[in-house]
Amino acid sequence: MGFAKKEYEFLSQIGLGPENPGGFINGKWKASGPVISTVNPSNNQQIAKVTEVSIEDYEEGLRACNEAAKTWKSLPAPKRGEIVRQIGDALREKLQHLGRLVSLEMGKILAEGIGEVQEVIDMCDYAVGLSRQLNGSIVPSERPSHMMFEVWNPLGVVGVITAFNFPCAVLGWNACIALVCGNCVVWKGAPTTPLVTIAVTKLIAEVLEKNNLPGAIFTSFCGGAEIGEAIAKDTRIPLVSFTGSSKVGSKVQKIVNERFGKCLLELSGNNAIIVMDDANIGLAVRSILFAAVGTAGQRCTTCRRLYLHESIYQSVLDQLVGLYKQVKIGDPLEKGTLVGPVHTQASRENFEKGISTIKSQAWKILTGGSVIESDGNFVQPTIVEISSDASVVKEELFGPVLYVMKIKTLEEAIELNNSVPQGLSSSVFTSKPETIFKWIGPHGSDCGIVNVNIPTNGAEIGGAFGGEKATGGGREAGSDSWKQYMRRSTCTINYGSELPLAQGINFG
Repeated sequence: MGFAKKEYEFLSQIGLGPENPGGFINGKWKASGPVISTVNPSNNQQIAKVTEVSIEDYEEGLRACNEAAKTWKSLPAPKRGEIVRQIGDALREKLQHLGRLVSLEMGKILAEGIGEVQEVIDMCDYAVGLSRQLNGSIVPSERPSHMMFEVWNPLGVVGVITAFNFPCAVLGWNACIALVCGNCVVWKGAPTTPLVTIAVTKLIAEVLEKNNLPGAIFTSFCGGAEIGEAIAKDTRIPLVSFTGSSKVGSKVQKIVNERFGKCLLELSGNNAIIVMDDANIGLAVRSILFAAVGTAGQRCTTCRRLYLHESIYQSVLDQLVGLYKQVKIGDPLEKGTLVGPVHTQASRENFEKGISTIKSQAWKILTGGSVIESDGNFVQPTIVEISSDASVVKEELFGPVLYVMKIKTLEEAIELNNSVPQGLSSSVFTSKPETIFKWIGPHGSDCGIVNVNIPTNGAEIGGAFGGEKATGGGREAGSDSWKQYMRRSTCTINYGSELPLAQGINFG
């Protein structure tokens, strides 16, 4: 039996078929749960079928993964880094096919799909170097003949629950670091992008098999909320990384906290760009377009709020509306397309509901504001002139809707930037050093990503990615994010024959 469409036949090059078991459990592909269809959001037609895992499958997978952790943590960190290097090479060989799959199943344009897979490859490269730099501090002891230092050890098993909008990049941020830190990984991909989950897992599984390592080191599940809940509740998983909405993330955090586990949360963003009167307007307009329209407004770092200084307000707005009207919307796999569909029919309906609310409150839609009649989930990128007091501005409408507001001063702009529950990303456009340093300082943006003269995207893997407040507080990818995937012990060694006590205590 072949694929329904000829253009899907490339999927066989990355180990996929018309029907696929959705669990990689103890080194074998199996699943005994419900059969689902994964669909192309450009036409809502079936790509392939996937059998999801059951709770029984989950339990079998966790037992094996927990056992495999004994083997994996015993390998020296640089040896683990070598395995991750090989995973990166395996991804490189299939970069074009995997990128095409991301575009097909998620709906982002092909350049973004390929870029997402490249981001995982970049994370593999980063993690290889990191595997030789998992350093602890040496701490001077106040006691003679004593040595005090930090020791970092693996946690054991790390659970990674990812979202549809970046179906493999977020795995890379977590798994590459977790693996070199000595942890096994349990991955539950998004229910609506199971083919990406399966294809990436197959490449990782091949590397493990080639190196005679247990397949259970990397365990993956395609499934729904019950599998995510099982991961959150499982005491065998000391750290759960969750990417999704603030609403669901709050529930995950509560469950994990109740068992004294650790949570790494990457949740909603409601990101703002501020354009001051001294900004490079051309640079700002191009940046706003990419930040607000890219991935059909479904990035966690999408620009949703735009604050324009009153003196350049109309000029920026006129240029932006002109660009919006030129944006090509269509099949994400076609050359020249800049905006593909939103991911699901439910996403399209949420867009419609959001626009209905905006209209009911009599705010002015400058361009867009409609769904596009087709078999797919296409919507028009939308610009709305609105008051900063409007309740909808505080919420994250997960689509290409940009709220535009007028400001008079930097202080007002910073206050508005910080006024929403979320705190992921932010950017200011200016040429004044005093503005830049106020913006990035203690009286500036309260976000985890604070940019200047670039979009709100957090694209480079070398820095820590994450946000504050209702964004969850987690940090992934670069910098010292690796410390979240290990347990730190403070170790004091007495190499003398006396027993001096700290703080000068004399105990007999």
